Amino acid sequence: MSVDDKIDVLSDVLSAIRLTGAVFYDVSARSPWVAEAPPTQRIGGLVMPGAQHTIEYHVVTRGSCWISIVDRGDFEPVELCEGDIAVMPQGDPHALSSRPGMRAEPRWDLRRRPEDESMLPFVLTTGNEGPVETHLVCGFFSCDARPFNPLLAALPRFMRFGRSAGTPDGRLGEFIRLATAEAENKRPGSQSILNRLSELMFLEVVRQHMDELGADRTGWLAGLRDPLVGRALSLLHADPAHAWTLEELASAAGASRSALAERFTQLVGCPPIQYLTQWRMQMAARRLAERGSKVAAVAQEIGYDSEAAFSRAFKKFVGQSPSEWRAGAA
Repeated sequence: MSVDDKIDVLSDVLSAIRLTGAVFYDVSARSPWVAEAPPTQRIGGLVMPGAQHTIEYHVVTRGSCWISIVDRGDFEPVELCEGDIAVMPQGDPHALSSRPGMRAEPRWDLRRRPEDESMLPFVLTTGNEGPVETHLVCGFFSCDARPFNPLLAALPRFMRFGRSAGTPDGRLGEFIRLATAEAENKRPGSQSILNRLSELMFLEVVRQHMDELGADRTGWLAGLRDPLVGRALSLLHADPAHAWTLEELASAAGASRSALAERFTQLVGCPPIQYLTQWRMQMAARRLAERGSKVAAVAQEIGYDSEAAFSRAFKKFVGQSPSEWRAGAA
């Protein structure tokens, strides 16, 4: 299986879960300083209205700082240096500070997304009156967590990458350089450029995380990297409406039924056809959220012969009928 095939599946998932990036803060900090972020499940509606799940990230563009997950005794503070990106995929509360272990009350007044996007990114100065020691660009990603987001479930609580860990052509470092330039030299269209750059940075971070997974790791990303399971995932995502059987999928992937079923379940956590059903439900949920969608048309698009069969499958997996989901999305 080629690298391009893997990227296609990842791109398909990122599109279906509606990943959106936004840069909110351009922060200059003078020691000693500390800034604490509450769990994103409590502030998601403020920073990214309508988002099912919110992910916070930080890019250190100058200097260094420490990051720690609040109330997690098993997580040792991590030093972030210039060029590092820290991502909190599961939305944990965390603190950034000039020294490890510092705490502060979260600034709720700064968490609400302004209606006027020209106000972004917020320019903040924190800490003492001395010279600026640290500069950060901070923001959020929003995505759908329901009904099925295989990527989110495969990501850890904390991710850190830096320029030194970048791709051979320095792609991650280039994203950081461009984001720094846009944040420091605010021009018309800068916020849109920063938003797109943040999405590209997230994709690059995910790909690096996937590349660095050990041979003993399991999960959706590990399956995507595996030659056999990755090929099966590519086939399912290329034609999810097809009436796949395990035998046909195994033959197309170049393996026996038992070998594919065992390897797929070991890595992804469920059999291939069950995964296909879950992915169809995510596709359907996204289509149902679109204005003017018809349940019967969505059912046909994702491979169901009848609206009734689709409605039963959707309600069993999601807990709501297609009509109820569509009404909630509206």
